Amino acid sequence: MDKNSTEILEEEHRPIQKMADVMLIWAEHLRQGQELHIQSLNDLVEFMRTFADRCHHGKEETYLFPALERSGVPSAGGPLGALRHEHQTGRALVAQLAQAITSYVPGNPATRQPIEEVLRGLVGLYPNHIWKENNMLFPMARKFLSAAEERKLQEAFRQVELEIGPDVHERMESIALRLEAEARLIRGSPQP
Repeated sequence: MDKNSTEILEEEHRPIQKMADVMLIWAEHLRQGQELHIQSLNDLVEFMRTFADRCHHGKEETYLFPALERSGVPSAGGPLGALRHEHQTGRALVAQLAQAITSYVPGNPATRQPIEEVLRGLVGLYPNHIWKENNMLFPMARKFLSAAEERKLQEAFRQVELEIGPDVHERMESIALRLEAEARLIRGSPQP
């Protein structure tokens, strides 16, 4: 049986949460005066822009939120407005991270601090955002959405994946696994 729309979105939260965990480890690493690989930082930006924003938030903003609005959930002043605002905040922080990376010079403490601050901002945003969606928004969606609306969402989500590209989702998950492994090495944890 196919996963319903909220199950798909909950599943997509897992690698995003892993990246929040990675960002916390990296921020602490930077605070301690250690360096990060610029390519890893750029891969994180790519993951956040492609997977978290374009794929995941795109499904929510383009399809789930409007479906909920059609079902009577207000678009402003409630959970949908707050979640949209958090998506915008996430986009702005990822843009700040990308900018900070362009100025990053390993060995220069002044260029580490902006990256650390943005990473901490993202860590402050995403776990709470994911909790709100998993524990408030998605149960509400399961209650409000009709079977016909659910089928439309499932088809729309499949289309999003096709438009992004057949291998992109897998490539993003591969990036997430690699960055998670790098963070474990930094933290000194054994492989799972």
